[in-house]
Amino acid sequence: MSEALLSLRNICLQRDGRPVLEGVSLQLNAGEILTLIGPNGAGKTCLVRIALGLLQADGGTRTSKSGLRIGYMPQKLGLNEALPLDVQRFLHLARPGLKAGALEQALNDVGADHVMKTPVIRLSGGELQRVLLARALLRKPELLVLDEPAQGVDINGQEELYALIATVRNQLGCGVLMVSHDLHLVMADTDHVLCLNRHVCCEGHPESVSAHPEYLRLFGAQGAKGLAVYSHRHDHHHDAHGEVCNHEHH
Repeated sequence: MSEALLSLRNICLQRDGRPVLEGVSLQLNAGEILTLIGPNGAGKTCLVRIALGLLQADGGTRTSKSGLRIGYMPQKLGLNEALPLDVQRFLHLARPGLKAGALEQALNDVGADHVMKTPVIRLSGGELQRVLLARALLRKPELLVLDEPAQGVDINGQEELYALIATVRNQLGCGVLMVSHDLHLVMADTDHVLCLNRHVCCEGHPESVSAHPEYLRLFGAQGAKGLAVYSHRHDHHHDAHGEVCNHEHH
């Protein structure tokens, strides 16, 4: 049986008196890829920050494996374009004690060893995401947290990146918590999906989620177009497991 790395139970969070997260629970096990999907403003970023231990929830509990090593790949990287920072120096700043050989190996593992001496600001979208993934892997993480890892990457590059993430999972045996807006691209390599819109709308294996009424409500018309912005009509109730009850709320 796989080992639980992280558990969130009934997480609640408010901002300016408004609910951001309402009773959200998840468990991530070693060797598992869990993908978090949901509309803009659904609370995904806040939930990730709580998972990372960077944000304290107003209610609920967070538990993790003792001494859990976490590698984090952010959604965006803010760098001053005037800063002459190459990839090798960028990675070295993340882990100052590592030698150049270890940094080169990390880049090689993600298929980006050719950019070692390239200025970070000159990288293509796909190259940058691979470098960020390499940086996240430097600590040999037990838990890898990826916030929109394919942002700014073309469709072919996205497929390659998601396949690479699955390969990394297989090699390290780590758990992966990934935020994505498009389940269609990631479902082949995802074990569990949690669809969030402040609360858990639905969750389970990607095939069952993709056929769930709430997923279709969110993604049906626009999902095929790969759009990240969509609306959610909260006209339903959920049972204790997050499943949608049959009766409608008016």
